[in-house]
Amino acid sequence: MKLIALPAFTDNYIWMLHDGQQALVVDPGDATPVQEALRALELDLTAILVTHHHPDHIGGLPTWQGRGIPIHGPADERISGLTHIVGEGDRLSWRGLDFTVMDTPGHTRVHLSYLLPEGLGQSDPHPHLFCGDTLFSAGCGRIFDGTPDQLYDSLMRLASLPDDTRICATHEYTLSNLRFAQAVEPRNPDMGRHQAHCEALRARQLPTLPSTLRTERLINPFLRCTQSEVVASALAHGAQDADPRSVFVALRQWKNQF
Repeated sequence: MKLIALPAFTDNYIWMLHDGQQALVVDPGDATPVQEALRALELDLTAILVTHHHPDHIGGLPTWQGRGIPIHGPADERISGLTHIVGEGDRLSWRGLDFTVMDTPGHTRVHLSYLLPEGLGQSDPHPHLFCGDTLFSAGCGRIFDGTPDQLYDSLMRLASLPDDTRICATHEYTLSNLRFAQAVEPRNPDMGRHQAHCEALRARQLPTLPSTLRTERLINPFLRCTQSEVVASALAHGAQDADPRSVFVALRQWKNQF
């Protein structure tokens, strides 16, 4: 099984899994990159997963609606054309892969993530998480119609997954997120190392994703709300107290204006 990040728009990734014959895509906001990859690799698209309703995640769905392709997504009136409504705890099987559906609201009031606990099989047995706009490398999603409490709880839930979980987020925001992370925690030595690694990847026009949860625990301020330097920075930017939830809210508001 192979995993490909298909670039779309200016900074989106549409994740594609394929076994050389059939393909699954996550959040096809634009049909064109998917169609081009299917043609180039001579694949049939046989499943689609959707995390949330934003147009850059669902804009390509009409291309495949009505073709008998299973389209899985959350119960949200803003998403039309789903063939299978899924939610917390549901399990999906495709080509020998078993996905677990996780409810991860906050960026939007309805948002799902899809976890492959056993990874891609023998080719890559590490867990893979397709988390939409909930968790980014070195950052997290902006809050639209969700709530800070929802997003904090979702992030803490994702942070409890195994260290080797591959984080397949849907935007190439890593370098800009790292600039904010370094402002929050300037004495964190892991930041500079990771930034150099990511800059080298981008110089070769390669994605900085997937990240790993192990890396995110070291460099993502939104997963480090109990670290002393993160707490101090949050208190200096309006946190009510040192409670991790208050720290998170202050960080998210600071990032909005950064």
